Amino acid sequence: MKKTLLIGLLFCGFTSFAQSPLVDLSAVKKNGATVTVNQKLITVNWPAGKSGTAKMILDLDKSKPLIRSISLGKGKILKEITSSLDPAFVLTVGKRTLSPNSGGWDVFFDRVPKKPYKSYLVSIDKRSAKVTTSGQQTIVRISGARADRFEGAIEVTYYNGSPLFNVAAVLSTQTDSTAILYDAGLVNKGSLWKSMAWANVQDQMHHITPQPSDVSKNVEVKYRTIIGENPTGSLALFPAPHQYFYPLDEAFNLKFTWYGKDYHQLIPGFGMGIRQDPLGDNRYVPWFNAPPGTQQRLNFFCLLAEGNGEQALAEVKAFTHGDAYKPIAGFKTMSTHFHNEFISEVALSGKPIPEKPEFVDVLKKHGLNIVKLAEFHGPGHPKGPDNDRLRELQALFEQTKRLSDSNFLLLPGEEANNFYGGHWLAFFPKPVYWVMSRKADEPFVTENPALGKVYHIGNSAEMLKLLELEKGLAWTAHARTKGSTGYPDAYKDEPFFKSDTFLGAAWKAIPADLSIPTLSQRVLKLGDDMANWGLKKQVISEADIFTITHQNEMYAHLNVNYLEMDKLPNYSEGWQPVLDVMRKGRFFVSTGEVVIPSFNIDGKKSGETLTLSKTGKATVNMQLDWTFPMNYAEIVSGDGKNVYRERINLNNTRAFGNQKFSWPINLAGRKWVRVEAWDIAANGAFTQMIWIE
Repeated sequence: MKKTLLIGLLFCGFTSFAQSPLVDLSAVKKNGATVTVNQKLITVNWPAGKSGTAKMILDLDKSKPLIRSISLGKGKILKEITSSLDPAFVLTVGKRTLSPNSGGWDVFFDRVPKKPYKSYLVSIDKRSAKVTTSGQQTIVRISGARADRFEGAIEVTYYNGSPLFNVAAVLSTQTDSTAILYDAGLVNKGSLWKSMAWANVQDQMHHITPQPSDVSKNVEVKYRTIIGENPTGSLALFPAPHQYFYPLDEAFNLKFTWYGKDYHQLIPGFGMGIRQDPLGDNRYVPWFNAPPGTQQRLNFFCLLAEGNGEQALAEVKAFTHGDAYKPIAGFKTMSTHFHNEFISEVALSGKPIPEKPEFVDVLKKHGLNIVKLAEFHGPGHPKGPDNDRLRELQALFEQTKRLSDSNFLLLPGEEANNFYGGHWLAFFPKPVYWVMSRKADEPFVTENPALGKVYHIGNSAEMLKLLELEKGLAWTAHARTKGSTGYPDAYKDEPFFKSDTFLGAAWKAIPADLSIPTLSQRVLKLGDDMANWGLKKQVISEADIFTITHQNEMYAHLNVNYLEMDKLPNYSEGWQPVLDVMRKGRFFVSTGEVVIPSFNIDGKKSGETLTLSKTGKATVNMQLDWTFPMNYAEIVSGDGKNVYRERINLNNTRAFGNQKFSWPINLAGRKWVRVEAWDIAANGAFTQMIWIE
């Protein structure tokens, strides 16, 4: 013990003696990585899992590149993969439209690029550095970053157990009503990469030999990744798979990577990196929120590989399971709210109907078992005339039945914007013929000789009656934003909302804000509000996407519901089991990288009711499976008025883990509880409520 203590004191003394006045090491603790300082050089060695050891040397000399060298290898033999690189960031600043009518900071209907905006190169002054350790992470923070009205620092974070690191410009402004986006990358200040690689949208590897004269170009890639290759290894550069993509109605591939010299006419020299398109899909383009005083984290990831680009990309793809949702025993994956309008634009358009439509193949390849459509939201005749409406529904039912099989259910559904207020999704457990209008002398239900019952709906009471008769469900689409701004709050006291037929609300990452460690909290907060209103509602995820093609960047905009069910129902027999699981809350929501194979509190699962002991003490039991290292879990509960949060730090985790956790919690006085879990790339999963009595 004395010997160990002496060695520790000697080590601390050496570090203190060696460190530069520019570098603060006071927050460094032993975690498996080592940090040494020699004048203006900071050397970080971190355990890189099966790849051995990774090493980066940072140079605080203002006349030299920040990244002096990056190496990877096993034992004491480390091979330098690259050297003389500078991180580069371009911050684009625009004006956010803020008003209560548009949802305030929750706005989606904003066209930021239609207003004046400007791009700025982030300057890096390298004034000083502070190194901290946090669990299995080591962070070097370099002060002196600035762009226009934003200022802050550069952070490089290393993750034990993987040859993974993150580079971020953490910037803040005091200017209100600001919207931003950013481009970023690494600039070669030494020799160029011997070759560069990426997967094209046909999922084929593409290699080029860069030249110093190559003018910067934007590249359409798959898996959001561009790779620099050298004889000693490769470096893959990519963004957070979901957080980087601000919300849009379309998932077009907008060439999210770049390489070459003089990028954006702002970054001098030759580089490679990630980029965002200011114009988006040319519809509503809201960019990212940047509220005053928030720490906006403009960041990208890098993964080192000993081999070529193919090996590097394979290791990057593992973080998103190859852009597919991982199968979990006892669960089926479901995604909702797709406006591809196959019926109007193909099946009834006179065009040849493909035997295997591309959109179905795309959804299957993403690992989806159940897909609920939202047809006729723009085209179609939801209010009639009857001949047109019934013809459209008949085609919808025929095509969804034809395209379903034993492993994939394509289910009919619509997004309505009448009767209830705002926009909402209707979902029945079998084909139901209904028209969204009724004349004064028209019956509520009639019998069609060919189709059976046909309903005509004229108001919210009749809509509720239809859902009750046909055992259907409804929920608020994009609650508190878009066409549902102000909803469901405006109808929370209405009979239809309090009914068991109204499921709750749908979650999607709107708005986007790079200062929070999660994706959008808008509907998570609404879920807590609904529970505090005394209503047992659920939060289901939604995609809300139009075009679906292999070329698109689908995965970035997708999310999934893992429904607790062993097998898929047969389309012909109806899909009541799907709605039953949803109604009971027996599911969790995930972006794909974090999943929850099991969850209970004192044996009670989500959707069930927990009876507390007099002490109020309980135990949260949760199994997590993840790819990126975890960040934290949060136990969220409420007492009918207030919301309480207890955060559990998970930064001792490494990449690609699976672990069962048990956390004690005191729930005295609480009426409901749920749990969220988020990783270091803002990917996550959350449960539904457990109710407390």
